[in-house]
Amino acid sequence: MNSVKKLGLMALALVLTMSMAGPVLGQVDEKKHKQDVEKIEAHYKSPWGPGWGAGLGAGLVIIGAGIGFGKIGASALESMARQPETAGRVQTAMIIIGALLEGVAFFALVICFLLPS
Repeated sequence: MNSVKKLGLMALALVLTMSMAGPVLGQVDEKKHKQDVEKIEAHYKSPWGPGWGAGLGAGLVIIGAGIGFGKIGASALESMARQPETAGRVQTAMIIIGALLEGVAFFALVICFLLPS
């Protein structure tokens, strides 16, 4: 049996297995589902719902990013003042670190606003 036939049989076996598992995994316990829905609805009706957490998290992310950018800028300027000949390399490193910090801050903000929904 050549390798193409073996690969085809393996793919067929995988498709058949996955298609038979679908109806079993699709069964829902109505009582548990109703309890879960009620719990989620009660959570969102609370005055201390997920919006407060997202707002607080976003504020902390912005404060942390601001402190990080301040430290990067202060350290870079101090380094450039001490050794002006290395200013180009320090500036490049500062931009790279700033971009990484901005990426992490943006990712944290996205997570803060996506998790409660």
